[in-house]
Amino acid sequence: MKNVLKRVVNARLFLFVLLLLLPALLPAQTGKVFDNLSMTSKILNGERKYAVYLPPDYETSQRSYPVLYLLHGGGDDQTGWVQFGEVLHIADKAIREGIATPMIIVMPDANTGRRGYSNDVLNKWRYEDFFFQELMPYVEKQYRIKGEKRYRAVAGLSMGGQGTYLYALHHPELFSSACPLSAGTGPRSIEDLKNRLERYASEPVGDITDSQIEAYYKDQSVLALVEAIPADTLKSVRWYIDCGDDDFLYEGNSLMHIALRKKEVPHEYRVRDGAHNWTYWRDSLPDVLKFVSDAFHQH
Repeated sequence: MKNVLKRVVNARLFLFVLLLLLPALLPAQTGKVFDNLSMTSKILNGERKYAVYLPPDYETSQRSYPVLYLLHGGGDDQTGWVQFGEVLHIADKAIREGIATPMIIVMPDANTGRRGYSNDVLNKWRYEDFFFQELMPYVEKQYRIKGEKRYRAVAGLSMGGQGTYLYALHHPELFSSACPLSAGTGPRSIEDLKNRLERYASEPVGDITDSQIEAYYKDQSVLALVEAIPADTLKSVRWYIDCGDDDFLYEGNSLMHIALRKKEVPHEYRVRDGAHNWTYWRDSLPDVLKFVSDAFHQH
């Protein structure tokens, strides 16, 4: 009888220990990344590629998710955050550890045709119009994405950081959070814009009128936009600005921080040890995911 009781106790103890260890023995559920997807754009007259990260429970649930639009920098494409930014590993880890809520991450290509996230000065190349009028409606219908402002955020690095500033400033009604990383801030003056157009514009500057240049400056200068937009509108977006102490774009982001402070707009401003590179941005991404999740959560 004692042997029988002992075997029962041992069996129950084994079962109890097995149940405790089972989560560790099972392979961790992971998200999925698809980095060579495409859609047709009438505005840009062709196929446009994008990548998407789907959270670990996407295929096993029926619920809808918040979305983060994550913009790459100059020279990269939709695969930048996948290949160099390790978005799959970092997002999975942040979700698993409870730092971030499960979300869909959309990474569009802004390197094909012409580089950048904006319309050009003559409105012949309309990437920003494509983003808001075609890409966003397409992916938010294609995937189970919550369509309210509260559940939508934008972030990006360098050129994508400038896109982040501009998209959130042009459409504060669409984004709950904006996280520019090592971001460009656009022209500082009309003369600065003219110099940039002479170097990079596809049309001769002589073909562009002064009124077009002035209007484009007001539309593309992050600091000019902050100056012109009412403080209450700026406050409707949660801002997270991050730029390394050795980054060549430090000045514009410092001035953005000062401009927001002067208008008493709450924001997070980070200056960490680092330069304009992927080591810095990979370290930034978990904090970005945590920051945008704070808006996605119910408090």
